[in-house]
Amino acid sequence: MSLPGNRIFTRLNRPDPELIEAFRGQATPNIADNMSRMFCACSAISPVRPDMKLCGPAFTVKVNPGDNLFIHKALDLARPGDIVVVDGQGDLTNALIGEIMVRYAARRGIGGLVLDGTVRDYDGILAFGTLPVFSRGYTPMGPYKNGCGEINTVIACGGAVVRPGDIVVGDADGVVFVPQKDAREVLAATQAISAREKQIFVDIEAGCYDRAWVDAKLRQTGAEIIDDTCQF
Repeated sequence: MSLPGNRIFTRLNRPDPELIEAFRGQATPNIADNMSRMFCACSAISPVRPDMKLCGPAFTVKVNPGDNLFIHKALDLARPGDIVVVDGQGDLTNALIGEIMVRYAARRGIGGLVLDGTVRDYDGILAFGTLPVFSRGYTPMGPYKNGCGEINTVIACGGAVVRPGDIVVGDADGVVFVPQKDAREVLAATQAISAREKQIFVDIEAGCYDRAWVDAKLRQTGAEIIDDTCQF
């Protein structure tokens, strides 16, 4: 009988590669807006370098704070293009990965790393630059390898629930997790909002951007607009 907390599931139901590819290049704010501005990792989780971007299926890992044994195993199991998403419980004390692991992950074709924890060897990871890495920060203090953990189970990362096979998209704004079962609908809505934004940019430059919605919204809130100076 498999009990929670110390188990590894080797199989992952991945989304259609064409569906994943369609999310590549979509801005994370637009994706998030079409999921009621939820399903985002907290702002503390950011890319090592602002131009780093990632997109792929979530290969989830849960570890004890400061322990990376199960991350090592995940790097052996994950397939090319997978995004290894680690629930490190937000611990900042010990780094979960360093440059050696980043180089190994890149050599195996892994699509990126998202860590609810810290990394070390910042300069080396930055100089290597091949693999997108998102984390809460940096520390020289290294990890332990004691276990326990889980691979390919439901985890939390930066305050968001992540299921194995969810589509992970990351850019300079941060990381969003798209539930696999909702991905096609979210993609269609995201593509639509991206098209609307492009038209808004055109309207702004042409001087015809309609701002009537602002006063309409204020009236709904009951705000009073007084054409006078404030007396105090």
